[in-house]
Amino acid sequence: MQKGYSLIEVLVAVAIFTIVVAAPTGFFVSSLKGQLKSLASQKLLDNSSYVLEYMSRSLRMAMKELSTDPLGACLFQDGTGTILYGYNYQITREGDGLKFINYKGECQEFFWDENDYRLKESKGGGAPVALTSEDLEVISFKIGPDDSWDQADTAQPRVTIFLDIKGGKGQKPELRPEIKIQTTVSQRNLDVPY
Repeated sequence: MQKGYSLIEVLVAVAIFTIVVAAPTGFFVSSLKGQLKSLASQKLLDNSSYVLEYMSRSLRMAMKELSTDPLGACLFQDGTGTILYGYNYQITREGDGLKFINYKGECQEFFWDENDYRLKESKGGGAPVALTSEDLEVISFKIGPDDSWDQADTAQPRVTIFLDIKGGKGQKPELRPEIKIQTTVSQRNLDVPY
C-alpha cells in the first residue's frame, strides 16, 4: 500500500489554508486604509487649524484705511479707484480674496488661487506665498459680511470666513477627508468715530 495524499485531500488543505490566510490579510488591508485616512485627516486638521489661526490673528489686528494719498492707500473701491477711507477690510478677486492693512502698516491680502486650489497670502506687494500645503485642496473660500467694515456705523468690524478643504490630494476619493469650517473674527481695536 502506498502512502500519500489524494487530490481531494490536497485541495481541501489548500482551501482551508487560503481561508485562514485571507481573513487576516483582508483585515490588515482594511486597517491600513483606515490608518491612511486617519493620517490624512490629522494633516488636514493641523493645516486647517494653522491657516485659520494665522488668518484670524492677522485680521484681528487689522488697521483702518486712513490714507487719502492714492499712492499710499491700500483699499480701493473696485472699478472707480476711490480710496475706501475709514474701511477695515475689502473683498477682492470677485469674492475670493480679502485685503486689509496689517499691524505693520503693510497692505496684506488673503486669497483663494483657483489654479492650484490653495489659499495664498500677499504682503506689501510681494510675491504670493501659499498658506495651505500642496496635498490639500481648498474647494471653497467665502468671506463676509461687509456691513460693519466702514466708519459710517457703530458696529465692531468683523469678518466671517468659511473654508471647505479636502485632504489627501492624489489619493483615492474614499481616502480623502473633507472639513468645512466657519469662524468669525472681530477686530481687536474698538471701532470709534474719527
